[in-house]
Amino acid sequence: MTKRYELSQAQWRRIAELLPGKASDPGRTGSDNRLFVNGVLWVLRSGAHWQDLPERYGKWKSVHKRFTRWAKKGVWEKIFASLTGDPDNQYLMLDSTLVRVHQQAATGKGGPRIRLWGVPEED
Repeated sequence: MTKRYELSQAQWRRIAELLPGKASDPGRTGSDNRLFVNGVLWVLRSGAHWQDLPERYGKWKSVHKRFTRWAKKGVWEKIFASLTGDPDNQYLMLDSTLVRVHQQAATGKGGPRIRLWGVPEED
């Protein structure tokens, strides 16, 4: 049985090969990739702060740091593209934070800025 906010076995099979840290990849092996992804999903879907991440997913600072590294590498975009390609889309979750506003309203004062999820804003 899948826990709330966690990937089902079918979902995991669909994205597992897209993730860094496979045995065939150079560098460290990510033996805990599924646990890590489930931890990220818990934070993003629950709306909780990273500091509130349950201990079963690991240390919140480590999870957040790895989340940020993957965001910079474009890993999350690859995962999203794979999951949205599924015609069933039973697990695709969108809310109003993903809806883009009219172009003139989107830029605001100071021009457009790109910010990665989970990366603190610079002052």
